Amino acid sequence: MSNDRPAEERLIDLSHMVEHGLTTYRGLPAPVISDFLSREESRKHYAEGTEFHIGRIEMVANTGTYLDSPFHRYAGGADLSELPLSSLADLEGVVIHATGGDASGLSVASFSGVDLKDRAVLVHTGWDKYWASEQYFEGHPFLTEEVARHLIEAKVKLVGIDSLNIDDTRDLTRPVHSLLLKAQIPIVEHLCNLGSLPDRGFRFFAVPVKVKNFGTFPVRAFAIVE
Repeated sequence: MSNDRPAEERLIDLSHMVEHGLTTYRGLPAPVISDFLSREESRKHYAEGTEFHIGRIEMVANTGTYLDSPFHRYAGGADLSELPLSSLADLEGVVIHATGGDASGLSVASFSGVDLKDRAVLVHTGWDKYWASEQYFEGHPFLTEEVARHLIEAKVKLVGIDSLNIDDTRDLTRPVHSLLLKAQIPIVEHLCNLGSLPDRGFRFFAVPVKVKNFGTFPVRAFAIVE
């Protein structure tokens, strides 16, 4: 890996910011961020001139940019604590561009002729430009069942997308989640800034907190450009 470029050019942040009142997915509660121990209150417990802040956050697991493990879909699937780091970190990445911007599912043609084996496949739709707006929830791009089967056959390591959901939310069977998670392929949704990545030549990271009996959790997704 070349280190000629400064770190700010090699490290690409692919995560949305989580903040008080943010709506990630319509119908789910927004996070509530507050003080558990304010700096002012903490001064009672420490020497003069010393203060600390302890924050509190109440949120559902599907908040911000997050990763789904098999447990999210299957009761017997691997939960967050059981995912090997090799499935989440330092993955060779590839970007698939599909920025048409309509509600039709992406076809296998978008993925044909690309070496996907053992890679984190990140689908760049450009939908992240609507983040935190009403448009974000309407007519998002998604993958089809056919694409999911193609990705499994290609033996990918992880799949990510920068839109509301990797599935067509009108299909309540959620075929893409069902197939990928059954095949032990983690999913990252609500990515952003994928247009800043090269098509290849980067390493991808999306590591959640190691929580038992939890299937989904926010991540600080990022890439290192080689």
